[in-house]
Amino acid sequence: MPADHDELTRVETACAELAAAGQPVTFAEVAARAQISRTTLYRRPDLRAVVEEHRTQGQDASTLTGLSVQIDQLRRSLEAVAARVRHHEEKLRRLERARREPGQ
Repeated sequence: MPADHDELTRVETACAELAAAGQPVTFAEVAARAQISRTTLYRRPDLRAVVEEHRTQGQDASTLTGLSVQIDQLRRSLEAVAARVRHHEEKLRRLERARREPGQ
């Protein structure tokens, strides 16, 4: 997977963890949890949008729109995890084939 996608996943996870713990979603805390710089969060529009979306979401989490946004973000996070699992499964299949067919 590309590093950009990995960073996006880490930022989404950090935001979701903060929100689930009832803590404020701040750029500093998200950067620390996602292990990327605050500058990167501010400069990359996709990452900044995720943080700002979670910050806004905290304000209207109990509205239907807020819940809809949360469900969408959970769906995207689950899809990212599923893609990663598929990637690892394929890698395991290739390793198994290589193990069974020595000499290639």
